[in-house]
Amino acid sequence: MLDGFAVVLEPTNLLYCLVGVVIGMLIGVLPGLGPAATIAILLPVTFGLEPVTAIIMLAGIFYGAQYGGTITSVLLRLPGEASSVVTVFDGHALARQGKAGTALGIAAIGSFVGGTLAIIALTFVAPLVADFALDFGPPEYTALALLGILLVATISSGGRLRALTAAAIGLLLATVGRDEFTSAERFTFGNLNLADGLDFVPIAMGLFGLGEILYNLEERHRKVQAPATVTNVWPSRADLKQSSGAIGRGSVLGFVLGILPGGGAVLSSLAAYALEKRRSKHPERFGKGAIEGVAAPETANNAAATSSFIPLLSLGIPANATMAVIFGALLIQGVTPGPQLVTENPELFWGVVNSMYIGNILLLIMSIPLVGLFVRILRVRATVLAPITVLITLVGAYTVNNSVFDIGLVIAFGIIGYLMKKLGFDPGPMVLAFVLGTLLESSLRRSLLLFDGDPTGFFTRPISGVLLAALIAVALFPLAQTLLRRRRTTPTEEKEPAA
Repeated sequence: MLDGFAVVLEPTNLLYCLVGVVIGMLIGVLPGLGPAATIAILLPVTFGLEPVTAIIMLAGIFYGAQYGGTITSVLLRLPGEASSVVTVFDGHALARQGKAGTALGIAAIGSFVGGTLAIIALTFVAPLVADFALDFGPPEYTALALLGILLVATISSGGRLRALTAAAIGLLLATVGRDEFTSAERFTFGNLNLADGLDFVPIAMGLFGLGEILYNLEERHRKVQAPATVTNVWPSRADLKQSSGAIGRGSVLGFVLGILPGGGAVLSSLAAYALEKRRSKHPERFGKGAIEGVAAPETANNAAATSSFIPLLSLGIPANATMAVIFGALLIQGVTPGPQLVTENPELFWGVVNSMYIGNILLLIMSIPLVGLFVRILRVRATVLAPITVLITLVGAYTVNNSVFDIGLVIAFGIIGYLMKKLGFDPGPMVLAFVLGTLLESSLRRSLLLFDGDPTGFFTRPISGVLLAALIAVALFPLAQTLLRRRRTTPTEEKEPAA
């Protein structure tokens, strides 16, 4: 481990760590251009670098982008990453109240704490956690995805029925494209552009970007009050005290879920937000500017971004799309990730792990002072900001696949997002269910093949059985609350004298 710090502190590696974090923040600010696409574009740049230097830079891009995506979520209600979707709910609400600096500041602190604690845990318990991750098969992922989709209903600012309806639409959208098992085309209507399925970027950019702009343009005849000037971007002691529990719980939850392939930062941020809303004595505050609603998901997604390196470096299993690209970068460098990496190439393993300590410190140092610069975006007039946002959205969507068809999808989902907002539907559950839908379908069908079509097989495995038990408990909890409330009110009503 000490030799790893010696590797990181070499001037070249320090420079590329800084370069990676800066690039990560910048591409996080630009909606549509995520870390996976950026790392893929920069792969040719890594050919002339030492393996440890190249991976340090690519890792910096990954966890740096997690905070960069927060900036647009808070200021523009435009999540650059799927993991930033839940930050939109309370982050943008705080910005509308003139507390954008507080939201971005607490996000930076939560990101630093979550990332640092995850690195410490990665350093000392990676072998044990890696062994646990090996026990996850298709049945476990099925139960995990079902639990995540059920939790979607708890994060919506609308009613549960509307949230579940939006989630059902998201699951339907996840089935568009070529069947993974039979190669049959589903809901493509003969269009080759839909053969590979729908991409997250056009859906998120349309629902949250264009949809919000169209809704606001309808209200342009009303006088819109400018947000209050932010004079202090540092969170107050009260804000820090209020969000400290959320940061702690988000760190643990994000680390655990981040090591599971398919879960990662998206499921971590979702679960952390749902947990805080469940624990809160005033859940109605969430979606209207609760500071915990920013601290929890931002802490969790950064912790998950860090812990996702465990299965990659220890097992050679990429946990998400970005890890898959970094896996390819390692192979290009002649390094094979897996259990032998620690013994055969310790300077790379510990160099990459310890670079995250330095990278998180650099991220905190840069993000807090620059918050004031980002907050100034709120002072731009809506007539100027709306066209810029549309341009960023469309260009960002186009750059992912260089596809004009994706621009059409952004416009279509922008109209859908506008209609959902008009009818009182929250688009968040739809997007999150879409992200989890692919994992659910693939894992469920593999599980049924494994169990010869017998669904009771899920309960015969310890982990999937526990997860399904948790799912049933979460589903029945609102019903139990309602019945308990009725039992408490009925005797009181019976004691009232007749008129």
